[in-house]
Amino acid sequence: MNQVLVGSVLSALSTGLGAVPILFLAKSLTHRWRDILLAFSAGIMMAASMESLIPEALKTGGLGALVIGLAAGVLILTLLEMTVPHIDLEHTKHGLQFDEKAMLIIAAITMHNLPEGLSVGVSYASDAATTGNLIALAIGLQNAPEGFLVALFLVHQQISRLKAFLIATLTGAVEIVTSLLGFYLTSLFRGLVPYGLAFAAGAMLFIIYKELIPESHGDGNERTSTYAFIIGIVFMIF
Repeated sequence: MNQVLVGSVLSALSTGLGAVPILFLAKSLTHRWRDILLAFSAGIMMAASMESLIPEALKTGGLGALVIGLAAGVLILTLLEMTVPHIDLEHTKHGLQFDEKAMLIIAAITMHNLPEGLSVGVSYASDAATTGNLIALAIGLQNAPEGFLVALFLVHQQISRLKAFLIATLTGAVEIVTSLLGFYLTSLFRGLVPYGLAFAAGAMLFIIYKELIPESHGDGNERTSTYAFIIGIVFMIF
């Protein structure tokens, strides 16, 4: 229990840690560096899914559990995307009033973080001792640049740097709740573990291909983003 709590807290609060530079940043980050951070995060999540979550789900539950869990993860993320307004972190600058826009950003990013926390908790319930720590590390490394980009976007919407930092931190903190929920559910019902691992993999793969990769290719930086994606994969494997 202590291990899953520490792991979930550290991975969740990495969002706030990543947002710290916004308090001191004098100039806006270039599109190229934002795209590199997004692609690097995508590589980290891809390696975690393919090297840990999917093999463990196959080992403990077989192909059937893997397919069902993956499909469930993709379906839930699809429904979330259809019901929660999507905010383009890089390009949307007009159209909504301050309060509306801030609330939409908070809602969208918070919902996006829910399955990430769930994947951490489910991983700690797995029989493989290192799986939980590995996924917590992967999510934490992904959360750091995400927190920075979220805070940067909020600052661009005329929100104060301190408030942007606090909002980014809180959107990541919600992962602690879903992490503990995932851990308890899969601990009580051991048969759910492979489905939960596959669900987490499906959710992460959806986020990678639907959100992170397209965002990193939005400003003509496809080649450098591709390199960053590959480096992220190798870094996580290492």
